[in-house]
Amino acid sequence: MDALLLKEYLNLEIVPMPVPEIGPDDVLVRVRACGICGSDVHGFDGSTGRRIPPLVMGHEAAGEVAAAGAHVRDLAIGDRVTFDSTIYCGHCFFCTRGDINLCDHRQVLGVSPGEYRRHGAFAEYVAVPRRIMYRLPANLTYEQAALIEAVSVAVHAVNLTPLRMGSSAVVVGSGMIGLLAIQALRAAGCTQVVAVDPEESRLAVARQLGATLTINPKTGDAAAAVREITDGRGADAALECVGSTDPIRTAIASVRKGGAVTLVGNIAPAIDLPLQAVVTRQIRVQGSCASCGEYPASIDLMAKGAIRVDPLISAVAPLVEGPAWFGRLYRHEPGLMKVILKP
Repeated sequence: MDALLLKEYLNLEIVPMPVPEIGPDDVLVRVRACGICGSDVHGFDGSTGRRIPPLVMGHEAAGEVAAAGAHVRDLAIGDRVTFDSTIYCGHCFFCTRGDINLCDHRQVLGVSPGEYRRHGAFAEYVAVPRRIMYRLPANLTYEQAALIEAVSVAVHAVNLTPLRMGSSAVVVGSGMIGLLAIQALRAAGCTQVVAVDPEESRLAVARQLGATLTINPKTGDAAAAVREITDGRGADAALECVGSTDPIRTAIASVRKGGAVTLVGNIAPAIDLPLQAVVTRQIRVQGSCASCGEYPASIDLMAKGAIRVDPLISAVAPLVEGPAWFGRLYRHEPGLMKVILKP
């Protein structure tokens, strides 16, 4: 099969590789679409330390069943499927509690941090355990389904955030996850959702997808604007989808006393936290990691149109063009959001 291999940092090549073998509980998937995640782009140059070459990256994918292991009896050849990126053991302390995203033996598809190497879906075929696989409804295309993993991350973050019908929320960062979080918050009953981002083009998409107010921190005080529309209190909750000091400070400053800040972004290993503001205003700060059983809900929200992903897809291209598209994303070409490769 053809695969897009990270042979060394900053060097991706289409190479022939053996079709993956499957165990009795696994499924071989013929990949029809795989999205380039921001973490893949960071892994492209080695900055994350979690994609050590040689590696086939890719964890946002959908396709059809090509073969099934001996223990898999509920899927047929040709069934349309997608799958989670987190491969959990099912037996550790956290898995038995239902916290599968915190599994002690967690592996991530398309990742090689040193202790394991798990080739991903930038290839014609990929092997995944049946337990992380989900059927696709007929009205979702493979390209749309390639974004279900990202949708599940946003839905998980919203599920962790204490909200009520009519709550107000702020989303700091209108990248992929932020734009999905805006829609998930609206679906969860938030009547005011404020988007904060320094790029006007992203704020335009945020408005299209349900943001009731957009703020560019280069030209306005986000926290002050949020207080103005909430009778001086601040929002009930904020989701931070960048992962660095200034956006996190904005999220904390934007919520009311007793509010909640959920941290989703993860680009900086450490940040400067305004501790006194958190303590004296009794702010709840919650981390959010990947997803934890939100795939069925995410698929349903997409199938019903409550979460739309088409405005986020910038390009669909054959796998052979993968190196060029990685280069364009790595250079931060304006206007690019999600690029989907088709083996």
